Amino acid sequence: MTRPKILIAGGDTRQLYCADHLSRDFDIKLIGFDKEYSDLAAKLPFADSSDRGSFDYAVLPAPSLGQDGYIYTPCFSSELTADTIDGFLSGDGIIYAGKTDDRLRRMLPHREIYDYLTREELNLRNAVPTAEGAVQLALEELPVTLNGLKVLIVGMGRIGCALAEILKGFGADITAAVHNPRGAAKARLHGISSVPTKRLRGDYGLIFNTAPKLIFDRELLSRFEPSALFIDLASKPGGIDLTAASKLGIRAIWALGLPGKTAPVTSGEIIADTVCAMIAERGEDSE
Repeated sequence: MTRPKILIAGGDTRQLYCADHLSRDFDIKLIGFDKEYSDLAAKLPFADSSDRGSFDYAVLPAPSLGQDGYIYTPCFSSELTADTIDGFLSGDGIIYAGKTDDRLRRMLPHREIYDYLTREELNLRNAVPTAEGAVQLALEELPVTLNGLKVLIVGMGRIGCALAEILKGFGADITAAVHNPRGAAKARLHGISSVPTKRLRGDYGLIFNTAPKLIFDRELLSRFEPSALFIDLASKPGGIDLTAASKLGIRAIWALGLPGKTAPVTSGEIIADTVCAMIAERGEDSE
């Protein structure tokens, strides 16, 4: 039985591990990487002109497009266009991508395009490598131990809850900033105290923001000690006014894409498993 073919197009190291994981069940080939980039890239097969029009699926990175409108290819010394991807797909080939926007759909209006980052199972699993990466960053940046340090977590969603569990293991003194009773209840379930977001102030040494909206404007930042370290884990537009923080002498780091930087193997496997589930669901729907 012929196995379905997947084109892994561009991205960072995560996509290479995604390709390796998918190769167990699919025939995969790469495009948008330099073979010399890593030993894994050199080991995996690359697509060439003989493969045009033959792929059932293409998996694009997150983000799928750079600001220049080309496929995001940080591991490739050339440019990769959406039209090139289109040429490798079969007539009814499907695209799975991360952080898709209207640009990609305008470029390829005849293609079905699905965003794997909207999947709940991916976001649930990604919370752990994100939280672990955030704690690793804090350990690198702080001049003190986490044990006994007053830590504030803004938001008790997936990442906030994962952070709480990891930080408890370090013996940190953790408080969650919440904006409703549900958040307060989640904080209590995780064994940490909570405070309403609008009442924030204090001598916290480390602050993690997970809320994807502006929380820490100049007025709120001014309530914290200049020695505090802020780590923003929120997607754009972020939750911290970085310009105001700089003017106040406060260290603030916008730490986007941590899973791909600190745990690329795990992150790649999560993407692969999610794409497999999406493909399987489509097969079930068509039966």
